[in-house]
Amino acid sequence: MASRRLSKYAFSKPSLLLHSRAISGSSAHFSSRSSPKSFPFRPSSFIGVSGNGIASVTRAATYGQLLPSSFHFPSSRCFSDTAFQDADMKITRMVREGLFKAVKAARNSEQQTVESEHLMKALLEQKEGLASQIFAKAGISNSSLLQATNDFISSQAKDIGDDSGQISTFTKWFCAQPQPKVSIGSSIETVFMHAAWYMEELEDDHVSVEHLLLAFYSDERFGQDLFKTLKLDEKALKDAIIAVCGSQQATGQTCEATNVEPTVTYTALGKYGNDLTEMARQGQLDPVIGRDDEIRRCIQILCRKTKSNPVIVGEPGRIVRGDVPEPLLNQKLISLDMGSLLAGATHAGQFERRLEAVLKDVTDSNGNTILFIDEIHILVSAGGVPGRMDASDMLKPMLGRGELRCIGATTLTEYRQYIEKDPALARRFQQVLCGPPSVEDTISILRGLRERYEVHHGVRISDSSLVAAAVLADRYITERFLPDKAIDLVDEAAAKLKMEITSKPTELDEINRALITLEMERLSLKRDNDKTSKERLRKVENDLTTLKHKEKEVTEKWEQEKSLMNKIKIDRVNLEINSGKPEIMSLQRQLEKAEKSLMNFRESEQSLVREEVTEFHIAEIVSKWTGIPLSNLQQSEREKLVMLEQVLHKRVVGQDMAVEAIADAIRCSKAGLTDPNRPLASFMFMGPIGVGKTELAKALAGYLFNTENAIVRWTLTEAVRRRPYSVVLFDEIEKAHRDVFNILLQLLDDGRVTDSQGRTASFRNCFVIMTSNIGSHYILETLRNNGDGKEAVYEMMKRQLWS
Repeated sequence: MASRRLSKYAFSKPSLLLHSRAISGSSAHFSSRSSPKSFPFRPSSFIGVSGNGIASVTRAATYGQLLPSSFHFPSSRCFSDTAFQDADMKITRMVREGLFKAVKAARNSEQQTVESEHLMKALLEQKEGLASQIFAKAGISNSSLLQATNDFISSQAKDIGDDSGQISTFTKWFCAQPQPKVSIGSSIETVFMHAAWYMEELEDDHVSVEHLLLAFYSDERFGQDLFKTLKLDEKALKDAIIAVCGSQQATGQTCEATNVEPTVTYTALGKYGNDLTEMARQGQLDPVIGRDDEIRRCIQILCRKTKSNPVIVGEPGRIVRGDVPEPLLNQKLISLDMGSLLAGATHAGQFERRLEAVLKDVTDSNGNTILFIDEIHILVSAGGVPGRMDASDMLKPMLGRGELRCIGATTLTEYRQYIEKDPALARRFQQVLCGPPSVEDTISILRGLRERYEVHHGVRISDSSLVAAAVLADRYITERFLPDKAIDLVDEAAAKLKMEITSKPTELDEINRALITLEMERLSLKRDNDKTSKERLRKVENDLTTLKHKEKEVTEKWEQEKSLMNKIKIDRVNLEINSGKPEIMSLQRQLEKAEKSLMNFRESEQSLVREEVTEFHIAEIVSKWTGIPLSNLQQSEREKLVMLEQVLHKRVVGQDMAVEAIADAIRCSKAGLTDPNRPLASFMFMGPIGVGKTELAKALAGYLFNTENAIVRWTLTEAVRRRPYSVVLFDEIEKAHRDVFNILLQLLDDGRVTDSQGRTASFRNCFVIMTSNIGSHYILETLRNNGDGKEAVYEMMKRQLWS
């Protein structure tokens, strides 16, 4: 695509290019340079609601069809401020802005008709516009062009114009509503018709500024004389466009709409990629802490002559600091945006042309660009059609020859699923494995990120909360990896705290919702006259009075605490502003006084608003994510563990020994006296049918987790992954297949099970209970004879289950 586009710019337009022969009055006459005959052509086929008319006209020229010798537009052409807001013609943002400014230029000159000179003036006056860059590359100063354009506008007569009459199809497209304010001149139509031809010929999607500049050579009213006066021939302008625009395809967001610096050549890489080195230089990237071995390995691979393509993201900040080997100094790391590269590529070959333009820009940088592709496995099937090449096939030759240095990032699963299945692609990349960091490394990462999250959320984050986030995430959130899950905990806890500061506190919000509920109930009860309703109404009214009084007290406390906090913030800002000034000591004392007042208030009253993320806030988020009550060893949980036997005895009568054994095992586990890599406790309930084995498991789940639904039965991994704090029950385990016991061995010994999809479920926070009827007759005989049949039952269980 890139070479085709450049070659089209390098040669003159073909003989069938539309050529403006004469413009008189309200009609624009066009003919081909050789037009032996013409065919009927309706204005609506030139341009319509969808903008496909331009394509049909230009295709007629491209494929050898001839346009009519005359093409009439009605006399009145309206143009209003809302002209392009809802228009469907495919033009770029800079062209759209230029047209609006052209209208203003005509109005400022007291001229009713917008002509090509107004459009040229608008394009030249665009801040950091593409037109001025192209002309500067061609050796023409923007000031001389603007002066010549202003002189021509001043020489034209001022007119009021006539808004009556019909509106042309071309003008209707420009106008969101046909409210005549400024008329469209025929020279504008000429320029846009030729610009549309250039758009189609260059296989672009949108009419862009460079198309308009080339089309000005067909403008007999102003453009041709302007370029002739400045001695700017068409070839010089095309060379300047090639130098500035490169191989970029004009789309809805081309270089003229990106954030690329105006002095830099805008290319496909500027549109579909983000310069990570520039972002690191400006401090927009989060710091990378740890990963020294992986980064060193990536740098080592990038310095190779061939196959210098690690499949892992490197650290762009090191290039900015110069902390890299000499071959990587002054390199740019560009992140390829696969979403924008694929977006809108609906036609065959469109995605391939975009990718080809990106690769051409990388190779044209003389080895100074390193391409980073996140989710690189997408390339394997991107743009691919059965029987045709995909994007990875386009990369392989360049990767193998060392013309392209690329860093890829993907997961192990997707690497095996997509990359390894294509050995030719896999051998062009060097795999750099990057495992999750340890808890200690995660704490260091969180400390490095703390300041950024404090600035973003406007709250303080304590160091103890960072440690808690790393430890709790590692222990309780097993289906995700560090440091991502720990960072998310800190982020969500800070966001929750910020929300409570800027809105009503949770306690006040609950009171308000309770008031609304009671008020609705009161209105409903007032309609009933029976005795029960009246009694309930009196109770509801009493509750309303109590709640309203409580709401008033809580609101006053909240407003007072918030006022003290705001005063402290103001004092801190004043202290920073007046640093080094004589009044600094007075401001310091004022701040200390305000902080002491807030501290005294919080000691005497229960705080409703907090400005610092603590371990408690992190624990709250973990509890919401997993359903695990993290107040395990707080006073309420201790009381629950102390009362465990009494509660279970009430539910399961006559099993005193079993209940005491269960309670002792659970207390040991909660106190941290067991292996943390195994389930919290594992039990085997043996006995005849109907003695309460399953009922005891239900009672345990109901007491510890406040619901019997916390029991997980045979669908293990998915249920435990979603609810890691539960009772896992294997009822009548003797009926299970022998392969099940191999899974149980891993579950009880390692506290984890991996399913067929490679997902790991952790059982470290579960209570595992198995029930069995094996040896029930021994148990019954023992009860009759007052003997001990434990050993006999145990031996029978071993023979039946593990023999």
